[in-house]
Amino acid sequence: MHDGIHIGINGSFIENFVQNSGELKLLGKGDGSEVMLQKIKANETVIIEPGDNIELMEFFYILEGELELDDNKSKTTLKRGDYFYSHHLYDHVQFETKSQVSLLYFSTQPVFNFLSSTINELVELAHTVEKKDYYTHDHIQRVKDYGIMIGNKLRLSKEKIETIGFAALFHDLGKINVPDHVLNKPDRLTDEEFGLIKKHSAWGAELVSKTYFENLSKIIRQHHEKIDGSGYPDGLKKDEILIEAKIIGVADAYDAMTSTRSYRKALSPQDAVDELLRFKDKHYDAEVVDALIEVLKEENII
Repeated sequence: MHDGIHIGINGSFIENFVQNSGELKLLGKGDGSEVMLQKIKANETVIIEPGDNIELMEFFYILEGELELDDNKSKTTLKRGDYFYSHHLYDHVQFETKSQVSLLYFSTQPVFNFLSSTINELVELAHTVEKKDYYTHDHIQRVKDYGIMIGNKLRLSKEKIETIGFAALFHDLGKINVPDHVLNKPDRLTDEEFGLIKKHSAWGAELVSKTYFENLSKIIRQHHEKIDGSGYPDGLKKDEILIEAKIIGVADAYDAMTSTRSYRKALSPQDAVDELLRFKDKHYDAEVVDALIEVLKEENII
């Protein structure tokens, strides 16, 4: 074979990165550019953000499936054979997969290693935490989904919604330091054991503070704070709590209540909503609770 020619037989790749929402394969690279094959599961929200270099171009050609692109002005449904690309991007843009989607993804600057190393390490840690806690299967994904839908309902900026998505994925990382017998105890926790549980938000904040995602640290630390100051770890009140943390707190509480735990059965969606309403403006931000209720009604959950 001539020098400079690289052949990939069907299914081959240079590197492969698999995560819960799909996978990304690096097919070719050179002179800083990368060609990738990206597969994304149905009903996932993906956010494209401006790069450090405004000259970055990212091109997406749809090989399979259907997605809805939201460019902050309008929404466009794109299917097999359609494409879109970003260049001189100044604001966040997002798309939602309506079915499983396969994309041919071309970037004029290296992005694969950033996506695979930075995110994968934290995602793996998050899934390790889920495996530690027998009763929280797919909890982080549901909190992420609810968080993004609440953010959209409140018409937050694309940047804030992206931040909510990542913070939701990593909000329970600190539980890696909580002993398994405490996480899965079938009886009521002692004060000492509950004290360990309460440290997880601060531990999680510390873990992400040492990574590219250090901007998530405050959100993760605050996601168990309450409007009336009765939360932890810092007893913050009202506007002292970031809106992103308030949203994750409500999404987290709703999913926890509607999930079976070792010490109780799951509540029905309506019973969980009634509980949120009971503590609305005490533990939970009223606007966030109302937004979640709208989401649940639109999804025909209540």
